[in-house]
Amino acid sequence: MTEKYQADHAIPRWLHFVMAADRAGSAAYVGAGFFFAPVLAIASPWPALTTVLWIVIALAGLWLGLLGIAMATGLAIVLRSNTEIPEDYWRSIIDYPTGRGNRPASV
Repeated sequence: MTEKYQADHAIPRWLHFVMAADRAGSAAYVGAGFFFAPVLAIASPWPALTTVLWIVIALAGLWLGLLGIAMATGLAIVLRSNTEIPEDYWRSIIDYPTGRGNRPASV
C-alpha cells in the first residue's frame, strides 16, 4: 500500500494528460501530413493560402514540441524521486487490452 501511495504521489498529476495529448497529437500530426501534402500542392498557386497552411503546420509542430518538453520534465521528476511508474499507468495511456489470458498469435 505504501509503495502505491509513493508511486502515485511522485508522479505529477499533469503528466498523464501531457502523455495522452502527445500520443494523440503525434498520431493526428502524422495523419494530417497525408492530407496536407496534396492540399499544399493544390494551394501552391495562392501564396497567401500556402503561407496560412504552413503556419498551421508549424503551430501544430510547436505544440507537439512543447508537449515533448513537458513530458520529459514530468518523467525527469519521476526519475529524480526514485520511483517506478507502475504498468497500470502506462496501460492507461496506451490502451492495451486488459485480458491477461490472451496468448500470442505465434503460439
